[in-house]
Amino acid sequence: MTAALVLASASPRRRELLAQLGVPFEVLPSEVPEEPLAGESPEAFAARVAREKADEVAAQRPAAWVLAADTVVTIEGRILGKPADAIDARRMLRELSGRTHRVLTAVTLRSPSRQRSEDLLCATAVTMRPLSDREIEQYLDSGEPFDKAGGYGIQGRASPFIAAVNGSYTNVVGLPLDEVRALLERHDLLATRPDSPA
Repeated sequence: MTAALVLASASPRRRELLAQLGVPFEVLPSEVPEEPLAGESPEAFAARVAREKADEVAAQRPAAWVLAADTVVTIEGRILGKPADAIDARRMLRELSGRTHRVLTAVTLRSPSRQRSEDLLCATAVTMRPLSDREIEQYLDSGEPFDKAGGYGIQGRASPFIAAVNGSYTNVVGLPLDEVRALLERHDLLATRPDSPA
C-alpha cells in the first residue's frame, strides 16, 4: 500500500493545483524561513528552501511521502520575494513593468523515512506589459500582491498585466503540474495516464 502524500505548503494555490492531479494528499505547512543566504543564486535558494521544507515535514511525518516547493521571481539575477509592505510591492511592480523576468519553482519529493529523494527545478519567462502608476495603485489596493513572490498573482487580478508566458503557466502560479505529474508517476504515487507510454 502506498504511503500518504503530504504537501508541505500553506499556499492555497499549490493545494488547488495538486488537487487537479487527482492524487489524495494532506497539507502540513512548513515553518522554514524563506530568506536567501548571502551570495546565493535564485536557483540555489529555491532548491535549498524546497529541500528544507521537505526535510522539516518529513521529520514530522516519517511514514509519508512529502512534496515541497518554493517559488521565486528573479530579474537580472536578483530575487524578488514576497513584498514586506505596499512600498516594497510598488517597487517590485515598477521594476517588473514592461520587462521580462523569470519565475523559478523548485520541487522536492521525499519518500517515507527519507530513503529516496528527487528534486526538480522549473523556469518560466514572463513578460509584463508596461503598467501605469494608476494600475499599480489599484492593484495594491486590492490586497492581492502581499503573499506572492514578485508581488503579483498571474492567475488573479494581475492577469491583464501579462504580455507573454514562455514555459509552464502553472509554474508561475506555484507548482509546475506537468513536471510534478511525471515526478509522482515515477514514484508510483499517481496512476500513469492512458496516453503515456508503458
